[in-house]
Amino acid sequence: MTGARSAPGVDPVTGPRDPDVSEDPAARAWGRMRALVLDQHDRRREACEAVGLSFVRVKALLEVARAPGTLSELADRLSVDRPYATVVVDDLQRRGLVGREHHPEDRRCKIVSATAEGERAAATARAILGDPPPALRALPPGDLAHLDRILAAL
Repeated sequence: MTGARSAPGVDPVTGPRDPDVSEDPAARAWGRMRALVLDQHDRRREACEAVGLSFVRVKALLEVARAPGTLSELADRLSVDRPYATVVVDDLQRRGLVGREHHPEDRRCKIVSATAEGERAAATARAILGDPPPALRALPPGDLAHLDRILAAL
């Protein structure tokens, strides 16, 4: 067997399984941030359940609601290839969440924009994703200000 081996308690893809295990302060902090956002308070799952979409479709809908654009632009913003963006937009259109209009300057392209129903679904997802967990809200104002400064520096 070739390749590097992982240290005990470390997943080779996701890193430390328990943030407290790492002796590297940056890895420990990163592990705690990931655990807070992805494990303890997975707002993505809540948003997906609330609007009945997979997370990539939620992300696409949020992008289109924020700024309509072409399929190529959407693919770039989502970091997916254009055929996959087309599949996602086709599904969102079937659900009545987005529409396609001819581009005003290039009739070969279409602009994807959110429908009224899509705007409502995007607002629901945005509200869920933006709702801080109770543990964060419970921090004293000084700690929140310090955390905010640290995260802004990152």
